[in-house]
Amino acid sequence: MKRIQINEDVCIGCRLCEVWCIVAHSKSKDIIKAFKQEKPRPIAMIRVQEDIPISFGAQCRHCPEPICVFSCISGALYIDENGIVLHNSKKCVGCWTCILVCPYGAIMRNEDEKTALKCDFCMEQGTPSCVEHCPNEGLTLVEVSENGF
Repeated sequence: MKRIQINEDVCIGCRLCEVWCIVAHSKSKDIIKAFKQEKPRPIAMIRVQEDIPISFGAQCRHCPEPICVFSCISGALYIDENGIVLHNSKKCVGCWTCILVCPYGAIMRNEDEKTALKCDFCMEQGTPSCVEHCPNEGLTLVEVSENGF
């Protein structure tokens, strides 16, 4: 199983993880079109938390025992065969319980669809876009054991 590891010691708060997350989830997959032409503009599923001098990308940790999945009343949040926590927006009823219980603040509201929104690990790409484009390796992809450590 793979997880995204955050290293706040080298994060410079450049927000490129947010930019490339938006591009990865855009229709065009083009940085200029994603920001200037697409309506509604895609939403970043990662947010840079800044508390100078420390900053880091905050997104879903894909916990081995995710409380968000256990508390989801509609079954919209689930764990796939690779241990990745995914969200099915068609099942989401917008109760926001997952947002309340996430200890990392990694789930947010999609105001356009009135559903929850979270990191999907860029499943269609293979490597998460935030990891691929982080210039200082503040986000890295690591292999973890079955129990998540």
